[in-house]
Amino acid sequence: MSTIGRPIKFISGLLSDQGLTRKAYLNALTVVLDYGASLIVGFLITPLMVAGLGNYAFGMWQVLNRLIGYITPASGRPGFALKATLANQQASTDYDQKRRYVGSTFLIWLLFLPLLIGIGGTVSWFVPDWVHSPPAYVWVVRAVAALLVLNMIVDTLSSIPQVTLQGENLGYKRMGMSVVLVFLGGSLTWLALYLQTGIVGVAAAVVASTLATGLFYLWVVHNYAPWFGVAWPKPADTRQMLGLSWWFMGWNLVTSLMLASDVVVLGVLNSVDSVTNYTLTKYVPETLIGVLVIIIFGIIPGLGSIIGTGDNQRAVRLRSEINSFIWLAATAFGGSILIWNGTFISLWVGSEHYSGHLPNLLIVIGAMQLVFIRSDGNIIDLTLRLSQKVLLGLLSVIASVVTASLLVGVFKLGIVGLCIGIIAGRLIISLGYPILIGRFLGTPFSSQLRGMLRPFAVTIVLFLISTVFSSWSSFPAWSGLRGWLLFLLSASSTGVIMLFVSFYAGLSNAQRQNIARRIRAMAETAGSS
Repeated sequence: MSTIGRPIKFISGLLSDQGLTRKAYLNALTVVLDYGASLIVGFLITPLMVAGLGNYAFGMWQVLNRLIGYITPASGRPGFALKATLANQQASTDYDQKRRYVGSTFLIWLLFLPLLIGIGGTVSWFVPDWVHSPPAYVWVVRAVAALLVLNMIVDTLSSIPQVTLQGENLGYKRMGMSVVLVFLGGSLTWLALYLQTGIVGVAAAVVASTLATGLFYLWVVHNYAPWFGVAWPKPADTRQMLGLSWWFMGWNLVTSLMLASDVVVLGVLNSVDSVTNYTLTKYVPETLIGVLVIIIFGIIPGLGSIIGTGDNQRAVRLRSEINSFIWLAATAFGGSILIWNGTFISLWVGSEHYSGHLPNLLIVIGAMQLVFIRSDGNIIDLTLRLSQKVLLGLLSVIASVVTASLLVGVFKLGIVGLCIGIIAGRLIISLGYPILIGRFLGTPFSSQLRGMLRPFAVTIVLFLISTVFSSWSSFPAWSGLRGWLLFLLSASSTGVIMLFVSFYAGLSNAQRQNIARRIRAMAETAGSS
């Protein structure tokens, strides 16, 4: 390369990085706003659902959502293939080709629709037998299951405009506006509870919210991605998208099992009532660490453009920054959750719904493990090489379900056995996905492993200290507005301390500098927005 070419390439890369940083910041801010609205809605609605539906019906609602989630792959999930394809080809200006990709997505949705209706109808009919529903609940359970299947059909179709925006790295264009839809969905759920329509009304509210969201994204994509439309696909386009859809369908099955099998195993092999306590205890860990997942989902499409151009060196660097950010935030969140989750549950729905300190620790570890898995899984999606990812994920899920079922059903270890089984099975992909990414990007797993040792050790120490502190102090008997204010002050202060300790103890000097540089860039972006 000439001496002139080097600075030109450097400047080009720097400008590209600034552009990606701006879009990453805006995408992250957008999903945080949406997720913040979801947190508020969930925080307000969940106690109303527990009180309005009762322990059994609330637990049944959780189980049905997971069970119906198992049939999601029967929809083909063509939107995932569209999102990955558009992310990989962001630099392309061949809009006719992109419209053919959208046309292929619609065609695949139509091809899978009869299969989804058939499987969904069968599951809806027989699900009362599987969950041992009392006679009075048989038709209620069938109706709820059927509405959730209908919601899946509507969501698969209406998500096409949304995944188009995400694939084009334009997810931030919905900023602020989609928050209204989150509150609309919460309002519909509240109305169903107020009218005492039970879980059938709640399910109907979910369908109505999905329809409104789909119409909203259709309006947004027409405004900010003018090329969006449907063109009749060539056979080669359909074969390409269908080939990806098959693998994404397999991955969707893996994801559904990964995210839902815990509740189903516990509900079937232990009790539906135990599902209520389990889901309430994991509400904060799942929610706060879930913030990291949606931020990563907002950032990842920008990485797709880099992978698509073959710049593996930049891809490795950005993946390292993403993992450092995930670890830092998850460790700080996790340590604070371990200390204060019992207090939160006590203030929110009552201390009798807290599952205990050891389950709390295992739930936090499992949530942290999952966010790394989903981040690496999304990176593998951008390479469009999905076969090994799906096969490894399927092996991991089978191991998780079998191990958890044995520990819960045979050894009667309840929530503790469930969490241990899930975490143990997921180790297959916790190790396997970094190996796959390393092969694609040219990064040996041994070097990745060496980089993980120091953060891993710091996490263990902080989590053990937090758990011991929590078990010694139990949770304070706070109540009312004063209790909430004391809780928020204590939890946020603990989080800041954990963040400070993690930042200086767990990250190298180079990692700290990279994160500081990226934060400064985002701050400059925020100031200029």
